[in-house]
Amino acid sequence: MEKWNQTSNDFILFSLLPLNQTGLLLLLLIIFVFVLTCLGNSGMTALIFLAPRLHTPMYFLLSQLSLMDLMYISTTVPKMVYNFLFGQKSISFLGCGIQSCFFVTMASSEGLLLASMAYDHFVAICHPLHYHIHMSKRMCVKMILGSWTLGSLNGLVHTVYALHLPYCRSRTISHFYYDIPDTLLLVCTDTWVYEYMIFFSAVLVFLLPFLGITLSYGRVIFSVFHMCSKEGRRKAFTTCFTHLTVVIFYYAPFAFTYLCPKSVCSPEKDKNMAVFYTILTPMLNPIIYSLRNKEVLGATGRVCGMFSPRKK
Repeated sequence: MEKWNQTSNDFILFSLLPLNQTGLLLLLLIIFVFVLTCLGNSGMTALIFLAPRLHTPMYFLLSQLSLMDLMYISTTVPKMVYNFLFGQKSISFLGCGIQSCFFVTMASSEGLLLASMAYDHFVAICHPLHYHIHMSKRMCVKMILGSWTLGSLNGLVHTVYALHLPYCRSRTISHFYYDIPDTLLLVCTDTWVYEYMIFFSAVLVFLLPFLGITLSYGRVIFSVFHMCSKEGRRKAFTTCFTHLTVVIFYYAPFAFTYLCPKSVCSPEKDKNMAVFYTILTPMLNPIIYSLRNKEVLGATGRVCGMFSPRKK
């Protein structure tokens, strides 16, 4: 068994891409996706800030989702690109802490925020007359702060605990970023206490929000089918379908990665699936919300008109 060098605190990451021309082409594609994601999510955030018609709880929550996706992809891709271009595989102890804290924080906060968005849709469709009472600006701010606070606490606790575990084996992580479950294989002590802590936090930030989303949309679908107006039914279905698509893109890869039996899953499959939820999903979210949303498209046209030169 490979022993860990006591003089080094660095971890070694597996490269996602092969070190050849194919890997270089894939790297250029990833860089393109990264730039597109940054432009899409920062553009969505700026659009919601600049367009007065989008100053509603639903779009304030959406702006936070875009901000989270922007930070989410920025925790993994820059380091992966740097290691490939400069022929490195190591990540420092401090880099592990920063990457882990941001990654877990964004993943946890996004799950809680998606539950808040589901509640917003539930109130808007099932209790429209009381919407401004149940989804006031104050309630919206509480939901946003709650998502960020709980996610940050979860990320900080897991990062501090994981980095204080004794690593007595090889420090090679079979992933392209510092993934806490993979590092537990390198620990030389029993980790059952920490595994229970992971289970508890997963229930808190993933399972409970998922149950809330399921209950909200169960009630929404029931109400939509009983609507008399075809136009109202179509608009409600469009809004719900958009958000449910984002929910599926968020939960499905995590479920496949962390709930898949070990006999079926493999490190290679886990890395491929990680590409989906760390790189592709943050890019797709702003596209999904913009292409199927007339209000966003209309606001985009008005904001672009504000900055375009007027004819004299």
